[in-house]
Amino acid sequence: MTRIPLLTLNVAGEDDVVAARQRARLIARALGFDAQDQTRIATAVSELARNIQQHARDGRVVFELDDDAVEAAMVVQLVDRGPGIPHLQSVLDGTHVSSKGTAVGLAAARRLSDRFDIQTTPGSGTRIMMAKLLPGMRAPGPELARLAAREIEVARPGSAADELSDQNRALVAALGEMDRQRAELERLNSELDETNRGVLALYRELDDRAEDLRRASESKSRFLSMISHELRTPLTSVLNLSRLLLDRVDGDLTAEQERQVLLMRTSVQTLIEMVNDLLDLARIEAGKTNITVAPVHASEMLAGLRGVFRPVLQTSAVTLVFDDPSEPIELCTDEGKLAQVLRNFLSNAVKFTETGEIRVTVARHGHEVTFSVTDTGIGIAREDQERIFEDFTQVENARQRYVRGTGLGLPLSRKIAGLLGGSVGVESELGEGSRFWIQLPLMHPLGDPGCTPQRLDLSPSPSASPSASAEVLRG
Repeated sequence: MTRIPLLTLNVAGEDDVVAARQRARLIARALGFDAQDQTRIATAVSELARNIQQHARDGRVVFELDDDAVEAAMVVQLVDRGPGIPHLQSVLDGTHVSSKGTAVGLAAARRLSDRFDIQTTPGSGTRIMMAKLLPGMRAPGPELARLAAREIEVARPGSAADELSDQNRALVAALGEMDRQRAELERLNSELDETNRGVLALYRELDDRAEDLRRASESKSRFLSMISHELRTPLTSVLNLSRLLLDRVDGDLTAEQERQVLLMRTSVQTLIEMVNDLLDLARIEAGKTNITVAPVHASEMLAGLRGVFRPVLQTSAVTLVFDDPSEPIELCTDEGKLAQVLRNFLSNAVKFTETGEIRVTVARHGHEVTFSVTDTGIGIAREDQERIFEDFTQVENARQRYVRGTGLGLPLSRKIAGLLGGSVGVESELGEGSRFWIQLPLMHPLGDPGCTPQRLDLSPSPSASPSASAEVLRG
């Protein structure tokens, strides 16, 4: 870092203060400062020079160029041999009261500078250094210093009246800039008010749309619930009548009649499954769902599913395997809801696997348990793996003509997993099979720490949380 001297002025009278202000502005302009910074620098130098003239009677002002490659600056040093500055800290803070304005001048000069340093000793004088960083487009160096020196040399010193006129012009320019900024601020405020009005109108429209959606959702849930109840009774009657026919209660059946009754029974069972799924979805979407949290042993659950699904397989080309966990795993969750999800996974695996294997596994990872159903079936394309969890969505494939489905099982499974505090997902490659999984916490978020059997009402309530409406099951 090198200091290149530019100009030194002695300060003894009022004219010297004016000259220091004028030279400060000239040098600032030569070094590339804009009009506002020129005024700031000139004002700071003027205030500090006036302090010398009023309090020390004699001193000097030294203008320099700090030739630093990173932070080049215009440096002004003011030196006097006056009485020093008492109460320096309060003066710099601007809290010291002085009839001659000492406190105001020093505090203002400090605020207008990028770097400021003051050293004062009672009875021995004061040295003040203030610096203003050069604008970024100007490169420091001897050439810039020579340019500033030439402008100082050719400039004609003005009188106090000239300086006052310059100050007035600067003040008028500043006032004009303030008026422009105020007008711009008023314009921006007007635009902001208009934007706020638009945002409020949008919020009102969104609220209206949300209310419409809520009413539509309630209407859909009521419709699904009503139609499900209305369909369940006749379908159950048809199912029971078909069972009576197959049991030959009213006489023997021909082979063709038996085939027709079996076909009718299978169709009715499919419809009943759809009705049950619709009813479950309606309850969940309406927020009228209960779950029963109790201890669940993973191995016992797999054994139950094994007994249900092994008779379902109608071909020896597919092997159904249940892997018992290597260690006992006990959850605190709703066994019926969990079994419903796994039944959905297994039903899909049986439908879409012609040869190979269907494997059911369970594994514990820390405080979570994952149940998986993996098959060697037709698989699911990557772009369809999220769609299958949407209501009534079915992916077109070669097996679709041979199997029936409603497109409700997987969406319902995702919603049930959410009720149990977990999640479901799929990993699949087209033509290579699929792996469906449900991941649950060992302890249901609303369950009792001791896993005391209890029924949890998950219906929204303005006065009670779901856990507050839990009913302990006894017996």
